[in-house]
Amino acid sequence: MDLAYTEAEEEFRARLRAWLAAVLPSLPAKPAPDDWPGRRAYDTAWQRMLYDAGYAGLHWPVDAGGRGATPTQHLIFLEETEKAGAPYVGANFVGLLHAGPTIVAEGTAGQRARWLPPVLRGDEIWCQGFSEPDAGSDLASLRTRAVRDGDHYVVSGSKIWTSHAEVADWCELLVRTDPAAPRHRGITWLAMAMDTPGVTVRPLRTLAGSTEFAEVFLDEVRVPVSHRVGAENDGWRVTMVTLSFERGTAFVGEVVACRRTLEALAAGARANGRWDDPVLRRRLGRLNAEFRALWRLTQWNVGEAQAASGAGRGARGSATGVPGTGGSVFKLRYSHARQELYETAAEVLGADSADLDREWVLDRLSSLSYTIAAGTSQIQRNIVAERILGLPKGR
Repeated sequence: MDLAYTEAEEEFRARLRAWLAAVLPSLPAKPAPDDWPGRRAYDTAWQRMLYDAGYAGLHWPVDAGGRGATPTQHLIFLEETEKAGAPYVGANFVGLLHAGPTIVAEGTAGQRARWLPPVLRGDEIWCQGFSEPDAGSDLASLRTRAVRDGDHYVVSGSKIWTSHAEVADWCELLVRTDPAAPRHRGITWLAMAMDTPGVTVRPLRTLAGSTEFAEVFLDEVRVPVSHRVGAENDGWRVTMVTLSFERGTAFVGEVVACRRTLEALAAGARANGRWDDPVLRRRLGRLNAEFRALWRLTQWNVGEAQAASGAGRGARGSATGVPGTGGSVFKLRYSHARQELYETAAEVLGADSADLDREWVLDRLSSLSYTIAAGTSQIQRNIVAERILGLPKGR
């Protein structure tokens, strides 16, 4: 693992910092958390600014509309935008971090040309239709059915925890196309337009009061066969590509955010006298070491991806950039470290930790979902045990 940055990478960092310093003061105020039309407009406007400046899809291959930057340059981008307090991807999350990279790696030339440019420009929003009421961590038990009818699949079933369904134009959708096949082999990955007849969205309100998730009901929805990514019944393999991106790179910027929060907590503890508590100081120090280690793990994963992209290329001659299983190690440890960070914040803030108007309190509530989102911690432990350590599967 090479932790040093090259001269060209430092020049890239300097240009990015200068651009951020120039544009961030011009941004309007963030919309209210429950104003989803406003949040979509805010997030897509920022994405368009990134696109116009040449920073959208920075690490995507050039033939997919990106800049073909190295994984290290992408890491620098995530680090600097977070340090500068730039907007997060927000409603663009699924398209930019899950569906888009999956289509880069697995889509046809026509699919890449149709779906990737609108994602990069911020013109279209995607949601994720994977989980079902009886298929969460055990995703392979999904029951939403797709029956082939000529040039279409007729889809019926329901999804839950569908991220950003309220404002989405497209959905990355998992369906069962062969109920007689072993459950991992009868699944197909589809791109479904959310305005298709038969799609009903019912928002779900979270503990923090937000509605970024929804139930989605599908009543004989017709999805063109041309919207299938990968082969029929090969959707589980394609899904593993999607989840590799979700676990491997989607949380990188948040590590930087947690380090900033930790610094603010230490400053707050010094200001309100809680710094005198040696137990709290040790806890803050251990968390500092934890997030520094997570950042080094991120660099290691990025270095591994960069070495792999140089050694091997995808079927179209460009690096697919699919993260390895190291993403599960990162996701597992990060989820628990984030929860502990906000538990510590409650100690530092004291009575103020019950004030729902404080951003940290909302972050604390949302942190509770991190050991479930993108695959539960139990699932990540199985992946680490079986695919990295080579241990036998449990019975």
